[in-house]
Amino acid sequence: MKNILVLCTGNSCRSQIAEGYLRHFANGKANIYSAGIETHGVNPKAIQVMKEDGIDISAHTSNNVNEYSDIAFDYIITVCDNANENCPYFSSKAKRFHQNFIDPAKKKGSEEEILNSFRKVRDEIKSYSEEFINKICPDPKGRE
Repeated sequence: MKNILVLCTGNSCRSQIAEGYLRHFANGKANIYSAGIETHGVNPKAIQVMKEDGIDISAHTSNNVNEYSDIAFDYIITVCDNANENCPYFSSKAKRFHQNFIDPAKKKGSEEEILNSFRKVRDEIKSYSEEFINKICPDPKGRE
């Protein structure tokens, strides 16, 4: 089974959303982890917008990347430029992927504007996650 790590700065929004969708689309075909270079706790708005799409990430924890140093990852996905530039070295043959998503937690404005920013990023991460899983764990029967 493939081991996938999603890495972000604080493991609070984007990496948590990606972990939720990767788990959903992998449907048990891969082990999914998320971590941050720092830990900021799981953002309540990330939990809220994921729940709107039927994915519960309320039990997720914010983890530091160093907690996973003993896992042989097959894939490491960085979801922000900071994590990509500061990703620690893993002594594995992991293939690295990078896709920068804006940080919705930095959005200023009304509550609705901020939630809409979270929803936009959620939808972008959802598409990316589905495509990623379809590439690395294709359904042998050709179904999606």
